[in-house]
Amino acid sequence: MVQIIPSGDSAVLVKLGDEISEHTNKMVRSFQLNVESKAIEGIIELIPAYCDVLVLYDPLIISYEKLYVLLEQTLSKLSSIDVPDSRLIEIPVCYEDEFAENMEDVMVHTKLSKEEIIRIHSSQTYLVYMLGFTPGFCYLGGMNEKISTPRKTVPSQNIKAGSVGIAGKQTGVYPIDSPGGWQIIGRTPIKLFDPDGETQFLCKAGDRLRFIPIDSKEFNMIRVKQE
Repeated sequence: MVQIIPSGDSAVLVKLGDEISEHTNKMVRSFQLNVESKAIEGIIELIPAYCDVLVLYDPLIISYEKLYVLLEQTLSKLSSIDVPDSRLIEIPVCYEDEFAENMEDVMVHTKLSKEEIIRIHSSQTYLVYMLGFTPGFCYLGGMNEKISTPRKTVPSQNIKAGSVGIAGKQTGVYPIDSPGGWQIIGRTPIKLFDPDGETQFLCKAGDRLRFIPIDSKEFNMIRVKQE
């Protein structure tokens, strides 16, 4: 059920569904793109999530009542809005032991070999549902449940930027050094978040990702080019 819900005195939450799915994600993207194209004066930022979009606005520029009407008009036209094809972004990942501190745990839990885990993990195409947790962290859908593995019982205090992990039915990449409880099975030399770059975030909601296995030599060559 689609809803527009006040969220404090300068934001509204637009709910576009109740389940995490590609259909709901398409509605989220359609809504976001349409609102952005209107360049409505007073809207500060749109923050997409799994099933909704948080609209931040300046109440001194646009009233809640006026914003509500404009958002409602957008919602009535969602089915007619064309959503651009997703970008496909390839993320090189080195799954060798020095970058895969929890691979053994994943192997034990799944009863699969390292080679099988790498093959399954790198054979999927993942949908970026949203960014969050830390700058540039992608919440991905599409992981094969054969490699699902519970989070660590005790989170690590410092997971290196670029680390690729599994937590339950999800996989993802840590964009910056941070604590975390995901099972680390590899690392990418690619920067997903670069605060000094022209484009701070490599990925955005609606993109699709594929992980490409590389060896440590390729990893170091790419990392040098990134610096």
